[in-house]
Amino acid sequence: MNTLIKWLARVSAVILILLAGPITTLMAGKSNTDWWNASREPAGIAPDPSAHPAAIVQVYAARAFSWRGAFGVHTWISAKKTNELEYTVYEVIGWRVRGGLPAVVIHQEAPDRYWFGNKPKIIAELRGDSVDDVIDRIDTAARAYPYKNSYTVWPGPNSNTFIAWLGRAAPELKLDLPPTAIGKDWLDAREGHIVAATPSGTGYQFSLFGLVGVLAGVEEGLEVNLIGLTVGVDPLDLAIKLPGIGRLGGSNGTEPKPSDTATAQQRP
Repeated sequence: MNTLIKWLARVSAVILILLAGPITTLMAGKSNTDWWNASREPAGIAPDPSAHPAAIVQVYAARAFSWRGAFGVHTWISAKKTNELEYTVYEVIGWRVRGGLPAVVIHQEAPDRYWFGNKPKIIAELRGDSVDDVIDRIDTAARAYPYKNSYTVWPGPNSNTFIAWLGRAAPELKLDLPPTAIGKDWLDAREGHIVAATPSGTGYQFSLFGLVGVLAGVEEGLEVNLIGLTVGVDPLDLAIKLPGIGRLGGSNGTEPKPSDTATAQQRP
């Protein structure tokens, strides 16, 4: 009995440590309560396609709506080919599944819209004539996404699972999804998928449904995932990764907080 009590106490301590970041973020942030009043205006981050004819791919992250933003972000990809005058946005929107629609949305849309009151931030970008081929692969991968009719906020598959899938199809992005992108580590163990390339394509990860796993990559560094929450270190970028709080230090800086109005920073 004493052994069981000690084991439970240790598990409880680990869970409390993992939840410390989300709780702190929730207390510090200003969560929106009315989604219909929350801003969906463009943030003015994306280049004007009429003034930038070169092909562009940008990956955005913004804190999720309401209390969910204390734990994680919503991510999406925008792309335009050479000389195109509109961006195509690739994302997964969970509430569509409840209405009998596919979760995957591919549409012409402002690429940098606020995500229900939360300002997005660019976390990866490619530009240039050679990017047209990357966009074709992203589009093909998006249409082949095997979980287009499934969505689970935690631990996945969700919007971040989808963007991790697209990152693997376009390793040129070297996509280092933030630790708050809950669902990025979700792998379908039902199909025997417990090992995969990291979203950046620079390493490998092991995961059981995004609940328990480990990841190591040149771009991501080392990450440990427990109950969908990520703790890690990126030694090449001198950054640490914490649940709820996100990435601290390094060239990517601090992640956006709920209702953050600071100017987004682009990772070099």
